[in-house]
Amino acid sequence: MIAEFLSLFQVDFYQKVWQVVFVTWPVWLPFALVSLLLRTWFSYKRREWLKKTGSILLEIKIPKNTEKSPAAMEMVLEGIWEDVLGSLTGAYLEGEVRDVFSLEIVSLGGQVKFFIWAFPKWKSIIESRIYAHYPGAEVVEVEDYALKVVFDPTTMNLSGVTTRLHKPDAYPIKTYIDFELDKGNKEQEEIVDPLAPVLEYLGTLKPGENQWIQILLQGHRKEGFQDVRLFSKPDWREGIKKEINTMIEKESFGTPEKDKLGAIKPRTLLDLTKTQGETIQAIERNAAKLAFDAMWRMVYIAPKEVSVSRTVGIVGAMRQFGSRTLLNTLRPHKFIPGIQYPWEDFLNINKEYNQRTLLEAYKRRSVFNVPFKHVFGKPYVLTTEELATLFHFPGTTVTTPTLTRVSSKKVDAPSNLPM
Repeated sequence: MIAEFLSLFQVDFYQKVWQVVFVTWPVWLPFALVSLLLRTWFSYKRREWLKKTGSILLEIKIPKNTEKSPAAMEMVLEGIWEDVLGSLTGAYLEGEVRDVFSLEIVSLGGQVKFFIWAFPKWKSIIESRIYAHYPGAEVVEVEDYALKVVFDPTTMNLSGVTTRLHKPDAYPIKTYIDFELDKGNKEQEEIVDPLAPVLEYLGTLKPGENQWIQILLQGHRKEGFQDVRLFSKPDWREGIKKEINTMIEKESFGTPEKDKLGAIKPRTLLDLTKTQGETIQAIERNAAKLAFDAMWRMVYIAPKEVSVSRTVGIVGAMRQFGSRTLLNTLRPHKFIPGIQYPWEDFLNINKEYNQRTLLEAYKRRSVFNVPFKHVFGKPYVLTTEELATLFHFPGTTVTTPTLTRVSSKKVDAPSNLPM
């Protein structure tokens, strides 16, 4: 009986596996040790490099009256796109990584603010770009609001969400061009800003509540040996032709035509509907733009006596940016802490660990590199057009009373003033 019971677990099979592992250890063990050594080395050097490089947080006080379309923000983002890593020495010996940015829209007790986080060397470039395209704006370096928060699970609630794309990277989300915000001949009352629901929702928070939206960016490129990769990672545009062919072959309407010999003719663009043709045009237009690896994530934190469930609300306010049919959409990937039953997480150990991890990753703006690489989700590709739709300075059609704006327009002093 015992032998029959053990046979269910294939004892002989596992014995043979362990024999093979033991016999071949001179082959696989050195590779495993070298791999562990290299990963530890790169992790240590990158932490050291990031700490030495430091960061800045710029608050942008938007003009009181601006008629700029999101195309202005797209030009700002084009100015910070950079995919150059540097030398091999910098990557392998110094731990240098590609430049990282964070576009942030936050509500601090209902007060809505815009921020850009970056490495210090980008300060003057970001300022000049914003002043060039938004002359009435103010850019001020400020203390990091996130670093002021110390999470205490006994008195505070913390939740958040990370996102992913519903479809492959080739498909764009609905952008400001789809909303016709690129047409400058529209009256202000005719403009429908897709960012308005997000800002209005953030403006409803009560004192003590904090809701932070963060769009992390890193210039997209084909990755290889210089990026410390043994196997290369292709550029995102290589998948566009495949997606278009898939749409033509599998999603076309109508009965396939046959030639004189009875063979089915290949489908063409003429077999697509008008909407499908417009989708392909949107894909091709998006492919011509500069692209970033990106991650949109949100954190909500507040004292227990005032906190409410805000995660679902902010996700709902983001729905207008997507389409579940032909275009793409941002959708939740991971809710933190998520639904956990008492028997799954005794004493809330995992829950509190995930909450602290999310907050610390937000503070460090970490998702592309150590110490929180790909935490709670992997980045995806968004172009400057898509990012300018998700993050831009709204015009007067957005009437959120708690949105921080410049109270008056700055002008130069007259040149003939007495000395």
